[in-house]
Amino acid sequence: MNLREIFQAHDGALVHKWNHYFEIYERYFSKYRNREITMLEIGISHGGSLALWKKYFGDGLRLYAIDVNPECKKLESENVTIFIGSQSDPTFLQTVIDQCPPFDIILDDGGHTMQQQIISFEKLFPQVKNDGIYICEDTLTSYLYEYHGGYKKKNSFIEFSKNLIDKLHAWHIPAPKKIKVDDYTKTIQSIHFYDCMVVIEKTIPKEAPYTLQKGKKTIADYREPELRKHHLFSKIILKLKTIFK
Repeated sequence: MNLREIFQAHDGALVHKWNHYFEIYERYFSKYRNREITMLEIGISHGGSLALWKKYFGDGLRLYAIDVNPECKKLESENVTIFIGSQSDPTFLQTVIDQCPPFDIILDDGGHTMQQQIISFEKLFPQVKNDGIYICEDTLTSYLYEYHGGYKKKNSFIEFSKNLIDKLHAWHIPAPKKIKVDDYTKTIQSIHFYDCMVVIEKTIPKEAPYTLQKGKKTIADYREPELRKHHLFSKIILKLKTIFK
């Protein structure tokens, strides 16, 4: 069964998901089915999702989970370890990291405030395995005041994620607005935005990208006049900025 079918057949503890999430999950999770994998879920509520993931991924799943509600500790079972604490507390998150192996999947379905989502990502993304994925759910809260979000609000998770796009391209951003090539630049392979969800895929540390060419040139190079003019103007501006900085 696919994940939607497993969900529809579920009759245990409460699972609460947006309808369109299931196809997104299938796109990224299907390769992990029936393999030895580790997953961290932030926010488990009534525990229904724990049963969902166990059924979907199979016996090879080693599942870790975080929740702020002490009652959730009783939901531990075979191959399921639960940590009680706040996802916005870096010290607590470090204790989780110290007790867990690297993760194939991290799924943030926790408190959904901007601080919680950003701190969790900054602290936990380094713990994602190469070729692993980090998902932040319910990012509609980036637009909601009660979660400390707001449209175009600088410190929302959506705006934070948009800035990761610049980090991804840091190799190519010229002076004077050059930004630092950092671990995000080197390890983020792709960033996918969906309604209410951001998916970030991780890769092995990358070297600076370079182009490749094969074959012989058969016609003279050509640049459109408008691009030639703009290129010349840009060189002049850059030269002036260098002189008068």
